[in-house]
Amino acid sequence: MEDIDEEELLNLGLSTVTDTSVEKNRKRKRTANVTKPLKPSNESCEGKIIFKLLQVREEMLKLDHKRKGVVEDGKALHLIHLLLIAATSVDNNNVNPALENLIQLYQSVSLMGDSVQRVVAYFADGLAARLLTRKSPFCDMIMKEPTAEEEFLAFTCLYRVSPYYQFAHFTANQAIIEAFEKEEEINNRALHVIDFDVSYGFQWPSLIQSLSDKASNCKRISLRLTGYGRSLEELQETQTRLVSFAEEFRNLVFEFQGLLRGPMIKLINLRKKKNETVVVNFVSHLNTLNNFLKISETLKSVHSLRPSIVILVEQEGSRSPRSFLSRFMESLHYFAAMFDSLDDCLPLESAERLSIEKNHLGKEIKTMVNCDKDEETKSCTRYEKMETWKSRMESHGFEEMKLSSKCLIQAKLLMKIRTHYSPLQCEEGEINGGFRVFERDEGKALSLGWQDRCLLTASAWQCV
Repeated sequence: MEDIDEEELLNLGLSTVTDTSVEKNRKRKRTANVTKPLKPSNESCEGKIIFKLLQVREEMLKLDHKRKGVVEDGKALHLIHLLLIAATSVDNNNVNPALENLIQLYQSVSLMGDSVQRVVAYFADGLAARLLTRKSPFCDMIMKEPTAEEEFLAFTCLYRVSPYYQFAHFTANQAIIEAFEKEEEINNRALHVIDFDVSYGFQWPSLIQSLSDKASNCKRISLRLTGYGRSLEELQETQTRLVSFAEEFRNLVFEFQGLLRGPMIKLINLRKKKNETVVVNFVSHLNTLNNFLKISETLKSVHSLRPSIVILVEQEGSRSPRSFLSRFMESLHYFAAMFDSLDDCLPLESAERLSIEKNHLGKEIKTMVNCDKDEETKSCTRYEKMETWKSRMESHGFEEMKLSSKCLIQAKLLMKIRTHYSPLQCEEGEINGGFRVFERDEGKALSLGWQDRCLLTASAWQCV
């Protein structure tokens, strides 16, 4: 969310109602009898309400420092109620009622308020953008993407202060280490990890360090990482970061191969060394494939590779692109928990927290609300419940593996280290507040939760 010059906002506001029909109405009004004025067109009324909406939104952004604080429970419920009414109006294409409800919301929320106000503000932005066409300057203003640097800094902050991503990565890495140890007598001390979304590479320094602790100068370990990324620039930065880190460990041979991620990843031409332990890493990747055929083809391709272990970590939710309202409700529950969980990690006024909310979580919210807006971009991230992913994996020839007690102990230790501001509950059944970690599916899956809400689940799989 960014400051907009008042004159620029005025020009943008006028541009929404400057179409042919409105110009004709204006000409007719100038020539009409003054005693018989014409009623403004629907487009003109709509444009005025949109302009009012943006004015109120701009005031909300400017007055943040004056409106911070915690809303009472009753008022918080009222905000959620208004948001759901607005979402229903948007879904039914009732533009004026939707805009009026959004105006009320912007008058009541603040990006410097409590977690409820903040999450409602970003969902309101998503709904406001959904009402507009892709070509609208309003839509560009509301949906403006963070820069690559802003996105990286926000991700880094969340990674450092919250157990969210670290839980996913440490649990995955522990399972990888154990798979490597199981084959140590036959794998020539060689491990090959195929990461379908290497991103910034934050998962791998801890694995490099753990492997180095197991190695010696006489018995060096080889780690090859094949990482798929979104852009060449990101892959090059990730490679530089990981290679530089690995150079500190003389008893480890590290090799990185970065590959651009296309619409469909084909596991062909991958160099496979004799007897090496091969691991496939799916951390928040399968949910990005926007149809079931792509998921199925990816799983078939992985199964043909016969890896020693497949790691699956996914956000918990039922946000498949069914109806807009069901996806909206599920996402609201999820992100409300995420915003609330930041209370356990950072104070409300923290600049790092504002960066996380604006450039990471807020971006996800607005993308989710608008992901199916246009036919050419009709694709939604497929967040599913653990049971859905389990059924899908089993139908493609994979069998779930029991996670070791080390994974659970490590996750609970992480909770103690990475939370600061509220009581911590780690035992199953205790939901008094804070993060929780617990076993599911008879110890074959491990989940991170906030109070009574599952945030993400990790599991390990082998080929049948």
